[in-house]
Amino acid sequence: MSHDTASSPARLARRRVLQAGAGAAIAGSVPVMQAAAQATPGASPEASPEASPVPRDPADIARSGDAVPDLQPLEDALVGAMAKWGIVGGQMAIAKDGKLVYSRGFGLADAEENTPVGRTHRFRIASCSKPFTGVGILKLIDDGKLALDTPVFPLLALQGPPNAPYDARLDEITVQDLLVHGGGWDSAGTGMDPQYLPWPALASHLLGEADPASGETIVRYMLSQPLDFDPGTKSSYSNFGFNVLGRVIEHVSGQPFEVWMQEHILAPAGITSMAIGGTTLAQRMPDEVRYYGQPGEPTRPSVYPNEGFVPTAYGSYYLRAMDAHGGYIATSDDLVRFMLAIDGTRGPALLTPAMVQAMETTPRPPAIGAGAGNADTKTGLAWDAPEVEGGHEWVHAGALEGSTASWTYRNPAGVAIAWVINTLPADLYAFLGDAINGLKAKVPDITTWPETDLFA
Repeated sequence: MSHDTASSPARLARRRVLQAGAGAAIAGSVPVMQAAAQATPGASPEASPEASPVPRDPADIARSGDAVPDLQPLEDALVGAMAKWGIVGGQMAIAKDGKLVYSRGFGLADAEENTPVGRTHRFRIASCSKPFTGVGILKLIDDGKLALDTPVFPLLALQGPPNAPYDARLDEITVQDLLVHGGGWDSAGTGMDPQYLPWPALASHLLGEADPASGETIVRYMLSQPLDFDPGTKSSYSNFGFNVLGRVIEHVSGQPFEVWMQEHILAPAGITSMAIGGTTLAQRMPDEVRYYGQPGEPTRPSVYPNEGFVPTAYGSYYLRAMDAHGGYIATSDDLVRFMLAIDGTRGPALLTPAMVQAMETTPRPPAIGAGAGNADTKTGLAWDAPEVEGGHEWVHAGALEGSTASWTYRNPAGVAIAWVINTLPADLYAFLGDAINGLKAKVPDITTWPETDLFA
């Protein structure tokens, strides 16, 4: 889950805390523990994992878009957390009963140019990319082109490095195992997340492929590595597992991942601005925000050969190879559109009712790490989907070191919320506690919802 170029004991311990949901307690914070366990990655910057933020007065944070007095408590929760943790810029969208009732930007998209965040600015959404990939897989199942019990590696029929060993259990891993993080890889326990250096460089070297390594090259390399547990018997958050799902989409559809997703998931949901992001600052896309690390954050080895060391956000991981698990850029409006499209709350449904039910109720294997965030009763394919009064919530979070954090949430009462920020907080765990707990605590207190629909 975490991007480590050097897996020090301190950083591995920090990552295990965030993945397992153990460690520093936040009162009433089970959703926060779950969210931290989903972030990609969940570790704080190496230079100062316990760094103190530089707090600001929330009133000093610029705001764009129309104010919505009835929803001011929700805005105050996010902006208050941004001010406390020194976040440069952010964006939030809120829907009720299929209508977009709120969409505002906060702070700066580009501090160097003093550009305020607007509604059309795009942010890296990190692991909030995973539910998009998951819904793509479920749509292929709805269309009869795949099944939850399909073994993925016999389907892909990829070749590993020459003369490499092969763990026969790889052939047992199913589509469902990957959707519930039960494929057999424990990156938290081993310190090895193959999506991040040095493993992609090793993959390119052993396979004689281009460097930086593509998602498929990383998958081929991992055919040489033993599993950490029997598939389907446990769960451990896995970026790599969703990389594999992206390759499944390509194999079954015959199209590149991004192209198929745009045609069959994004466009039907009314989303036109999402894309797989660029890796370097020079590859920053139109309307994409700039990303900000913490003061004193060290540079990291570049994924590009002969480039030396680079800022963490711009070149220490390769967005193109992270496409299916953490590569998208999007607006908060896009994230809300997606949540509303899955079951047809707005527009044609992406999935059948039976598939939505499976997405919500499929149980996950017991998680490897102990803690409130890893309860054995967790359910959900690609989402965390805890059962609550009236049905199931859909929840996912994301983060990239030196770069961004994001959160998506939908409840059975018809409320959908998404926010994105362009700074990874010095303490992601504590920031999520402030932002998520603050928002969720205030939602039940909203008695009057706007009737306007900004989607219109």
